[in-house]
Amino acid sequence: MKSKIKGVFTQGDSEEFFVGRGSMNIVEEWEIRPGGMLVQKRTTADSNHNSVPVSNIKVRVQHGSSCHEISISAQASFGELKKIVAEHTGVHPLDQKLLFKKKERNSKAYLDVAGVKYGSKIVLTEDITSRERRRLELLKSAKIEKGSKSLQQVSSEVDQFGDKVTSLETTTSKGGKSGRERRGWFD
Repeated sequence: MKSKIKGVFTQGDSEEFFVGRGSMNIVEEWEIRPGGMLVQKRTTADSNHNSVPVSNIKVRVQHGSSCHEISISAQASFGELKKIVAEHTGVHPLDQKLLFKKKERNSKAYLDVAGVKYGSKIVLTEDITSRERRRLELLKSAKIEKGSKSLQQVSSEVDQFGDKVTSLETTTSKGGKSGRERRGWFD
């Protein structure tokens, strides 16, 4: 059911919008822009007195027998936590599995949504298959790079021989003798 706004009337501090046959009372959710467009009011930290500033929390990350205390934003993702943990442990972020409440957490999941609070314990385990897969990719790319360098070297040598052949051809076409003919190899 589509209906259009028929009129806007202001009484005191509230505005009433008459839509079709009915009306609805809207106090602070909508505002009218200078061009006449009706939009939802913007909420900023200054206008919203109930907003809580984002604070940092400290989490304990257990890796083997060591425990690292890390300070991070409460609204950060597990991927951001993995980057910080990589600095402390040396384990590449792609090789990490972060377990919170006995569940592996996705890198895109947020700490506060998962229920991580100040002092929460997160367990870090190394994903061996991911590490081996990454190392195999590094070896493959190293082989490709080595083959590319060899191909470039062979190509430059072929270009050098081509230049020598061209200079010999121009010398012989002008009636000159090549080095072999001067030495008597063709006699």
